[in-house]
Amino acid sequence: MIKDLLSRWPVIRQLQTGSDGTGPEAMSQRTRDLVPKNHGADVARSICPYCGVGCGQLVYHKNGKLISIEGDPQSPISRGHLCPKGADTFELHTHPGRLKKVKYRRPYSREWEELELETAMDMVADRLWETRERTFQEKKDGDVVMQTAAVAHLGGATLDNEENYLIKKLFAAGLGMVCISNQARI
Repeated sequence: MIKDLLSRWPVIRQLQTGSDGTGPEAMSQRTRDLVPKNHGADVARSICPYCGVGCGQLVYHKNGKLISIEGDPQSPISRGHLCPKGADTFELHTHPGRLKKVKYRRPYSREWEELELETAMDMVADRLWETRERTFQEKKDGDVVMQTAAVAHLGGATLDNEENYLIKKLFAAGLGMVCISNQARI
């Protein structure tokens, strides 16, 4: 019994095998039974959404549940590395405090209310169109301008130049905006 107990101690196994204690002799049965957290999960390749660099990510999921998000070693851009925001993508998606509804505070109200995304998007579209209609100028000082200066757009860094080109076409030609900017760097 004592011999059996001693044979389970890693230091005894190390002395018996003459190894350096970094291999199987240092492992308990529990350690040998460990599997990676993404064992048996499906993987999808994705791109980090937090800036315009486009670092590759591996998104592990199993039975409709997100398991892990890690850097993609095959990405020619990031080669498996992620910045702090990219490395925290999993937590940003799964944190129990993450808001999942749109918060809205009506004018003069002191309370926030929750709205469905579709309702909030409809409100934004209605207000955008109403502002455009109310402020649109066909002519200014006798010149044809076809514009509104009452609405602006600032694009995020996750958009690339091609997407920003299309947004500019929509907002400038379609809505007549003159104040359009973006943070695209790629």
